[in-house]
This record gives sequence, C-alpha cells and structure tokens, in this order.
Amino acid sequence: MSNHKTIKYIHEGPYVAEVEVELIESDDSWSPCLSVKDACRLDDIRDALRHGDLATAAKTGRIYEMRPVASA
Repeated sequence: MSNHKTIKYIHEGPYVAEVEVELIESDDSWSPCLSVKDACRLDDIRDALRHGDLATAAKTGRIYEMRPVASA
C-alpha cells in the first residue's frame, strides 16, 4: 500500500477550489481512494462554495472564480 498527494478540483457555481488530497493506493479493486478525512473535507469545501462562504472554503484550498470569455 502506498500514498501519494494529488490535486482535486471542486467546481460549484462560479467557483472552483483547488485542494491537495492524499490518494491511498493498494492492490484491491477500489484503488486509488481518498481517506475519510479528505473526502469529508472535500464535501465541506463543496458545501461552503455552494453557500458562497469563500472564507471557509479558502482555509483548505485555493479558490478561483470562473468567468465566461467572450468569443470572437
């Protein structure tokens, strides 16, 4: 079993959160997976973004605002 860090992106409304999580790799068919702690943290960030609470979401990740780009 091994662990490695990766980036997950959570998109909710006009916002995207960039969050570092740890993936757990093993020899079973469920691999790779997140720890319960990381999964709950992603859910909390998604909920904060959904309610516009950017201060809470920004405590554990980078927050970006998506805007449409005018096409030519």
